[in-house]
Amino acid sequence: MSILKRGSTIVLETKNYHYVIAYDTFGYVHSVHWGEKCPIEDYVVDDIGNVNPNHPNLDQIRCEYTPFGKTMYRPCAVKLHFSDGCREINPAYSSCKIEGEEVHITIKDCYYPLEMTLNYRVHYDYDIIERSVTFNNTGKDDIVFETLMSTELTLPATKPYHILNTNGSWGAEFTPTDSVLDGGSLTFESRQGRSGHINSPYFIAYTEADEKNGRVFFGHLKWSGNFKIKAHRDFLGITRVTLGLNSFDFEHVLKGGQSFTTPEVICGLADGLGNMSRNLNRFGYSEILPKNFADKELPVLYNSWEATEFDVNVKDQSALAEKAAAAGCELFVMDDGWFGARNDDHAGLGDWFVNKEKFPNGLCELIENVNALGMDFGLWVEPEMVNPDSDLYRAHPDWAYHYDTRKSNEIRNQLVLNMTKPEVQDYIYNCLNDILNENNIKYIKWDMNRPFSETGGENLEHPKMLWYLHTKAVYEIVDKLKANHPDVQFESCSSGGGRCDWGALEHYDEVWTSDNTDAIDRIFIQKNYALTRPVKTMRAWVTDVNWYNRDTPLDFRFNISMRGVLSLGGNLNNYSDEDISVCRKYVDLYKEIRPIVQFGDLYRLLDIDKDEISAELYIDKEKSNSVLFIASVNTRCIKKAVPLYIDGLDDNRIYELTFEDKHYKKSGSFFKYVGIPIEIRKQYYNNIIKIKAV
Repeated sequence: MSILKRGSTIVLETKNYHYVIAYDTFGYVHSVHWGEKCPIEDYVVDDIGNVNPNHPNLDQIRCEYTPFGKTMYRPCAVKLHFSDGCREINPAYSSCKIEGEEVHITIKDCYYPLEMTLNYRVHYDYDIIERSVTFNNTGKDDIVFETLMSTELTLPATKPYHILNTNGSWGAEFTPTDSVLDGGSLTFESRQGRSGHINSPYFIAYTEADEKNGRVFFGHLKWSGNFKIKAHRDFLGITRVTLGLNSFDFEHVLKGGQSFTTPEVICGLADGLGNMSRNLNRFGYSEILPKNFADKELPVLYNSWEATEFDVNVKDQSALAEKAAAAGCELFVMDDGWFGARNDDHAGLGDWFVNKEKFPNGLCELIENVNALGMDFGLWVEPEMVNPDSDLYRAHPDWAYHYDTRKSNEIRNQLVLNMTKPEVQDYIYNCLNDILNENNIKYIKWDMNRPFSETGGENLEHPKMLWYLHTKAVYEIVDKLKANHPDVQFESCSSGGGRCDWGALEHYDEVWTSDNTDAIDRIFIQKNYALTRPVKTMRAWVTDVNWYNRDTPLDFRFNISMRGVLSLGGNLNNYSDEDISVCRKYVDLYKEIRPIVQFGDLYRLLDIDKDEISAELYIDKEKSNSVLFIASVNTRCIKKAVPLYIDGLDDNRIYELTFEDKHYKKSGSFFKYVGIPIEIRKQYYNNIIKIKAV
């Protein structure tokens, strides 16, 4: 059993660590310890006296969940007001309930009808604990929340932590930012209605850590809407982190008799950034991803966008599908342009019916042609948006977020539908459900190409709840469609990586990582994606994108894309027979190594920014088969032979590999500690090496 209780002390035990909490006689729940294991009888709650009235004891205690009010002046996890205007919470411990791998600690306000239950679920093998908070209004009057965090984490007091997050953009998603927090606060957030391209809904904290060593704390919020992550270090050197719904333009009204549970947070501790990644990777496909495809290999797809853009029809798409099949693809996805009056991005969005001029016999003719080639068929949609030039908008202009006295701002010639309206939800669900019922479709790419604006809705009694309700509606529609069509994969896309958080991963089978498919940029983007998310969720395309006027070889592009879920997106109409043969060669190789890449452990051996070489090893659970990807754009000066240390193999087993015509048959410890010499001077160097245990 991974949950132990002794008196008022509760120990949540994972494979390598203890997370310890305890409640005191005043009703506060304390964070006692998060780290290496100790005997349970050693854990106690220290009594903090009022040494200085300017720094009262309540402002110093390590609360599991800090309420607003009294003499607590640090950032709080929850702030609200009761019906009589009181804004202070006076908590008192009520009960502790242990159910298998879960523990629920209930705190009640001493006067008002408010119950707060701190929820914990232990994932022993992954050193991960999931946390959330449930609020119950046991009275009759409304309770209005202004700040509503999912969790608060107190890190062991030590020297200042590095706080790792992202500060990216469209086309440069997951760009890391590493800040040393020696005092005050750091805030990472989204205000766009989606988790976004800039900051990320997680934190990573460490003092001294690298790929292999050093204690790493982390927390990931399972939420795809507005979020806020705040890290604060006080005058005592205590670092606390809160994660949850963004308090920006937010309120949540909890009516009498109702309850509300915050989005969950995945909390964990690991030894080194590499172990953190591998734990999250295994945890993701084992515990989080939708079950229909979580344990299945994802197919090699071809997407038609670069080849045809909006100009789609049966004849041209069928001819393109023949080339995709010749390249070895297993899934053909038709992108934008198949519906409504959709000839460019100015019109048709929202009219989810087949364009009869392009497809006079509906989609079935094209799908039958694709299926006859041995491929499944997929479709692109953008259900949350509408063009003003559409039948849907002309019939229901009030279905978009708007203010009657303001002109709505269009982005990409589109507006955001008011997903808090039941009739909008029904329309979207029914349209997509009908398309799936009427056609043999196995894949839906769900896009969201703009942030919110004019966030008004006449249907909402409490308008500031729309940010939360919109995201919940998206989740519910996707879940309902998946339940009704269990053989259909769903991909999350939002102008690239704008919605690929752990909340999305609980509902979608995979994500579109970035609209930037340049192979050199993708080395950087994919490395930082896989730092915190499962590899098998990362769609990685081989395309013809050439933003930088550089001619990147086709085999180099495959080297980078094969490190995720391989996909093709180039204009195959321009490919020679030799190009198609190259595609087929790498697609066939990918199918051979696919179980290792999608389900194996990833070891980052060399970093292209630091070492001028990118080297990554994927190895299966049994440590029997692995694949090593090596790529270099260009190296500076004369590069002598340097050792490549291959981590991740079993020290005590013998492995074989061939590198640059030299055959090695050595122990895992040799490859790890002695390494093999590499000397790279070639531009666009590309090598994929299979390693097998003897």
